[in-house]
Amino acid sequence: MTSYILYSVIILVVMFFASAIRILREYERGVVFLLGRFWRVKGPGFIIIIPLIQQMVRVDLRTVVMDVPSQDVISRDNVSVKVNAVVYFRVIEPDKAIIQVENFYDATSQLAQTTLRSVLGQHELDEMLAERERLNADVQTILDQQTDAWGIKVANVEIKHVDLDESMVRAIAKQAEAERVRRAKVIHAEGEMQASEKLLEAAKTLSQQSQALQLRYLQTLTEIANEKSNTIVFPLPMDLVESLIHKGKDA
Repeated sequence: MTSYILYSVIILVVMFFASAIRILREYERGVVFLLGRFWRVKGPGFIIIIPLIQQMVRVDLRTVVMDVPSQDVISRDNVSVKVNAVVYFRVIEPDKAIIQVENFYDATSQLAQTTLRSVLGQHELDEMLAERERLNADVQTILDQQTDAWGIKVANVEIKHVDLDESMVRAIAKQAEAERVRRAKVIHAEGEMQASEKLLEAAKTLSQQSQALQLRYLQTLTEIANEKSNTIVFPLPMDLVESLIHKGKDA
């Protein structure tokens, strides 16, 4: 009988220590409660928890990659789009993450969804497509401020896709084509304007020097002579004739 009691005591002691011993990894922390009240955060490594008196909740401190489901967003210019994103966050204060919110992962997920709809709804479609980095920063800042009370740090937010329906894609393609045509016309008009200005400057220069005009005329004749033509008919400028007559008289 005595040996039976001794064995029972030994078994109870072993079970007691087995239930009291906890080993936490480097990236884990244990939030310990003493008779229901928060006591301290322990870990990593070997720790002892007194059964029935103390309880411990494990908290992972590694960065969590959370996929935000696709959200229906109406932009400021009344365009309906579907937007999804990914949020990178981690727990930096384990006690707050357990005490201040029931489930910090679900809470962060729901907050990310509502914040994504709220922020993107304040911008037009062109801004969603062209200024994604700025929108990422805006969503990240708002999320980080909201989750600070939960002991969570939102490190980054990345908008992955902005999906449009087929009719809107066609409309955007037509708009882009019209924009390209407009730019081509503007560039052509600017080129014509610059060319006319240069021609005007050349005409003024040639009008001031008759010899320059004659040289230009002779250069044109040379270029025509290089063409593969049998007969060339060209007018003889009076300025050139008068110049030759005056030179003959002087001789």
